[in-house]
Amino acid sequence: MPFAPNPVFDKRYNGFLFDMDGTLLNSIAAAERVWGKWAARHGLDVAAFLPTMHGKRGIDTISGLGLPGVDVQAEALEIERGEIEDVDGVVAIPGAIDFLNGLPSARWAIVTSAPALLARARIEAAGLPQPPKIITAEDVKIGKPNPAGYLLGARHLGADPARCLVFEDVMAGVLAGEAAGSDVMVVTATHSHALDTRHPKIASYEGLQVHVDGDGGMQIVRTG
Repeated sequence: MPFAPNPVFDKRYNGFLFDMDGTLLNSIAAAERVWGKWAARHGLDVAAFLPTMHGKRGIDTISGLGLPGVDVQAEALEIERGEIEDVDGVVAIPGAIDFLNGLPSARWAIVTSAPALLARARIEAAGLPQPPKIITAEDVKIGKPNPAGYLLGARHLGADPARCLVFEDVMAGVLAGEAAGSDVMVVTATHSHALDTRHPKIASYEGLQVHVDGDGGMQIVRTG
């Protein structure tokens, strides 16, 4: 199948900033097992709730529900423990491992809404290279769609956010990338419904690699 026109292929970037869940790895089944049990225990409509919890910090998801008598921090820690223990079926997005291994180590980072221990556990379970830089839920006071995580990620890379490409799969992350002033690439591998944005999309990382020029600028190129 030919590649659709995609303007980011014509640009060079100083940094790549990746969301994790749904963007580099597929953890939907594991996450929904843990969150589904939690939602049922709190009397929520599980089917209606589950699509709302992706791409955000657990503490933000729980606090946004306004459940009476709930200790938000304690519940978020309970969810975190459950997710760390359940990584069954967590797998890399096709092509992601080779794509990441082809990047200069100082030019990419992960910016995730997951806590650090959970992020590391899922990255290991999926067989992805551990990122040299990772921004997690503990590193920001406000999660996505606030741009703080992506701004911090760019700062760690020593890159202007406007010269960074953000890889995302959900609207909260897309909005965070936009607010940071970065270009955004939407990864559609794990979602059955199209994300309605103005941004270019890729179904996976297969057939893609990165050319690094003499000044360290990175350009995505098609190999297939």
